[in-house]
Amino acid sequence: MPQLFRIGRFTVFFWSNEGFPEEPVPVHVSEGRPSSNATKFWITRSGKTLLANNNSRISEKELRMIQRIIEANRAEIIYQWGEHFETLSFYC
Repeated sequence: MPQLFRIGRFTVFFWSNEGFPEEPVPVHVSEGRPSSNATKFWITRSGKTLLANNNSRISEKELRMIQRIIEANRAEIIYQWGEHFETLSFYC
């Protein structure tokens, strides 16, 4: 599972097996090490993010901060997704 970057104590990552066909570009966020109950954001075609779930129960304040950082790094995230999965689609 490719780790993209860290935001304080949070890790932002992809799962290596996002299914077939791969789902639209998602990133997962968990405190510390990547885990299966990670919070999930989809990146939209416009570069904004949509919260898919908050399984790791990150506070609203931290979610907003994480969301802004993900959106600021969207170009690199989309590039890394394309490099890893060799396909690209967006939720909306």
